[in-house]
Amino acid sequence: MALAAGDQIPDVTLMTPSAEGPKPVQSASVLGTGTVVLFGVPGAFTPACSDTHLPGYVLRRDELKAKGVDTVACTSVNDAFVLEAWAESRGAGDAVLMLADGNGDFAKAAGLDMDGSKFGLGTRSQRYAAIITDGVVRWIGVEPVPPTVEISGVESVLAQL
Repeated sequence: MALAAGDQIPDVTLMTPSAEGPKPVQSASVLGTGTVVLFGVPGAFTPACSDTHLPGYVLRRDELKAKGVDTVACTSVNDAFVLEAWAESRGAGDAVLMLADGNGDFAKAAGLDMDGSKFGLGTRSQRYAAIITDGVVRWIGVEPVPPTVEISGVESVLAQL
C-alpha cells in the first residue's frame, strides 16, 4: 500500500552526506518534526531529476520557507556519495537535505518503490513529493509517468501549502 495522506512516515535508516562522510539518520527523526517537503526521485544525475526536479526545489526554497516549510528533503535509491556529488553539481548547498536510500528501504516501506529493471536501473523510488507535518503525511503527489515532473514539482507543492 502506497503512503497516503494521514499516514505516519516510515521509520528506517537513511544516510546523509556530512563533512565526516555518510552519516546514518532515522527517517522519523529527520522528517518527523515541523513541516517537511519530501521529494523522491528515481535516481540522481538522471535527466528529469537533474534538469527539473531538484533545481526547482533549490531555486524556490525561500518561497517554501515563506509558506512555513522547515525542511526540504530529497530521497533517492543512491548512496550518500552520489547524492553529495549531485547536490554539489546542482548548487543545492543547504537548501535540500539529501537522504540516501541506498537499499531502497524507505521506498519499499512507503510503498513507493518501482521496478526500473527494463531501463537498467533495478529497484528505484517512484517520483513523488509529499508535505509532512510532524511525521504525518498531509499531501502526497506521485507521478504516473516517471520522467514527468508535474504533480511532484515545486509548483504543485507550493499550491498545496
